[in-house]
Amino acid sequence: MSRFLVDTNVFVYAYDAGEKDKQAIAERLLRELQPTGLAAISAQVLGEFFRVVTTRLSPPMPVREAARLIGFIAESFATWGIDDLVVLEAARGVRDHRLSYWDSQLWATSRLRGARFILTEDFADGRTLEGVTFRDPFRSGFDIGRLIAAAT
Repeated sequence: MSRFLVDTNVFVYAYDAGEKDKQAIAERLLRELQPTGLAAISAQVLGEFFRVVTTRLSPPMPVREAARLIGFIAESFATWGIDDLVVLEAARGVRDHRLSYWDSQLWATSRLRGARFILTEDFADGRTLEGVTFRDPFRSGFDIGRLIAAAT
């Protein structure tokens, strides 16, 4: 069972040569997580990754390369779909927790699929909503090994 949902920003930084420090952290994190089978992504993450790397990186990644990479990422991590239950739960997250819709959709996917942690820089590190804790892997002192041990 996957215990972690990895957010888009982790994958983007792994390919962003303009952010050398974060790139090294993201690459190490993904290398350590992938073989454990404890990490997953959502279809939302794949779509956001494609959009960001082809439009926001400087220089943008060629579309052909980005398409190849999303296939590689999808093969490397369990990929959770977005269905009506996720959308309904995300709407509840917006209503009850005042999250943006897209952040709420990540939270809803994690909660409904049983992931305990979302690895992202987009939330306050350590914030927990209904059993899902947000952890910032780019924060000083973050230790994926310790978090893996806590999650199993």
